[in-house]
Amino acid sequence: MSRHLEVREVLRRITASARRLLGAEYAALGVPDDHGGFAQFVVDGVTDEQWRAIGPLPRQHGVLAAMLHETGPIRLDDVRRAPAFGGWPEAHPQLGAFLGMPIVDADHDADHDNEDGDGDQDGPEVLGVIYLANKRGGGGFTDHDEELLRILAAHAALALTNARLYERSRELTLAGERARIAHDLHDAVSQKLFSLRLTAKAAAKLVDRDPARARAELAEVARLAAEAADELRAVVVELRPAALEEDGLSATLASQVQVLDRAHNADIAFAADRVRALPQAQEAALLRVAQEALHNALRHSGAGRVTVTLVGTPERGAVLRVSDNGRGFDPGAVRRAGRHLGLASMRDRAAAVGGRLTLDSSPGTGTIVEMEVPGA
Repeated sequence: MSRHLEVREVLRRITASARRLLGAEYAALGVPDDHGGFAQFVVDGVTDEQWRAIGPLPRQHGVLAAMLHETGPIRLDDVRRAPAFGGWPEAHPQLGAFLGMPIVDADHDADHDNEDGDGDQDGPEVLGVIYLANKRGGGGFTDHDEELLRILAAHAALALTNARLYERSRELTLAGERARIAHDLHDAVSQKLFSLRLTAKAAAKLVDRDPARARAELAEVARLAAEAADELRAVVVELRPAALEEDGLSATLASQVQVLDRAHNADIAFAADRVRALPQAQEAALLRVAQEALHNALRHSGAGRVTVTLVGTPERGAVLRVSDNGRGFDPGAVRRAGRHLGLASMRDRAAAVGGRLTLDSSPGTGTIVEMEVPGA
């Protein structure tokens, strides 16, 4: 569970693990929202057709609601005899033996006790509830089952909290990227368009009295317009969502390199070798690092050639390498000047997925950015 950073995938793994470990016919995991329903509700042991026939996500009522306000387990020989039982839709499978276990954030007390200043102790936060039903082989769930589920729920709390923190950090990163793209638009495109406008005005004034200079100014207008178009294309490539889930990392990188190669004067090439499918979080991090490294090479290095390679490793990981033959730079001088070229962001992305990022550059020798991620 802890290897996965997507909340939905963590929920799915918890649910499937609980059903398998305790020998239950059905398992579900509900995460409550603030409006009397469930923000997420994952099931295991029910086919897609059965789930569609059951209908909308359940509301917080009956035994489901009771579990959301408990910090301990509920074990029943027959859930239908529980006082809180409220029935289920016609297509719902028939449930008998039942075991429910809350997933509790054990650190909530320490972090939030007496936050409101009223002197009362806040209870642990219930992140969700695991529901199991119908013990295989008949009979009910045992004390051993309950203890096993308690241990699983403790691990699930850590995994779910980590996944939530990761998704939150990703949201903040995306917000930062939008701000950077807006900055690029202002600094690069807007300034070029302003220069283009002034140059065009100058050409108009020179047409009658100095045609030769007017032609030179119009040539400059054409050059500035072409550069502005290149800048806009590059920004559009960064804004356009990459089809990682549909196409995979190699195909997505190849497509983006092809677009950039058409948009810029530099020759940009891509090659991949022995690349296996990686966890989604790792593929997303590799893609973003490749985009940042390409952005730096094309905007700042003056490179005539940029090469992107993606190679699988024997440990089922991958190595991304972006190299250019540009002017290079002194990384230490860049840091001292407060210009980071996105290097901190790239290193953070690599670290977030258990990877490692290295940078090799010096004036006059070009730049190599390399990121390695471990196997799943």
